Amino acid sequence: MSSFIKKPAAALGRKLCGSGMISPDEVDALQSLPLRTPRLKAGAWVVTEGQLVSECGVLISGYACRHKVAKDGGRQIVSFHVAGDFLDVQHLWVENADHNVQLITDANVAFVPVTALRQLVEEHPAIGVALWRDSLLDASVFREWVLNVGRRGAKTRIAHMLCEFVARSEAAGLGSPSEQVIPMTQEHIGDATGLTSVHVNRMLRTLREDGALQGSGRDLQVADWKRLKQIAQFRADYLHLAA
Repeated sequence: MSSFIKKPAAALGRKLCGSGMISPDEVDALQSLPLRTPRLKAGAWVVTEGQLVSECGVLISGYACRHKVAKDGGRQIVSFHVAGDFLDVQHLWVENADHNVQLITDANVAFVPVTALRQLVEEHPAIGVALWRDSLLDASVFREWVLNVGRRGAKTRIAHMLCEFVARSEAAGLGSPSEQVIPMTQEHIGDATGLTSVHVNRMLRTLREDGALQGSGRDLQVADWKRLKQIAQFRADYLHLAA
């Protein structure tokens, strides 16, 4: 059994325990899962569209994004992911991938065989309910992203995406908003918001001038969390972080 097993179980257990649906005994059951835990480089593909998936990945450290690619090569990022997130829980029951998952930083990923996870869910139904809930929360985030890209102005759109990322990172135990360094490039931000890199650069500069952000590139940080949320018109209800 992997020497890293307690760390992946702790990362996932912390998130699932947050739902209040699983017990300490069920967290212990997570530690019985057979895992492989490679260290992967930024840009590595965790899931590729069309792949027949036999493992589910859990992000243990680092950051990832989920995206689709158009025939002309254009990429649309549809979500970002932080430590503790299942990267492809839908593949527990849907074997063919219809999207891509790619790392945006170096990361540790724990891969769990689908067969082992299915057996765990059968033996511990509460874990299955918690995973189902996690999938429903992903759907809630996707709905908000559709609204964000379709109906918010450029500055508000970027600010909202950053607020969500910071709020989810804080909930994952990765530090307060002022302590976090935002790891996305301008290209990532553009592909997540449907904006060109030039437009992203302009809006980030405006957010710095507004006092909401500081730094640049991959050293971007929140300067004023209250101000950033105000610009974003951000309400975290759809994340159900306290549920």
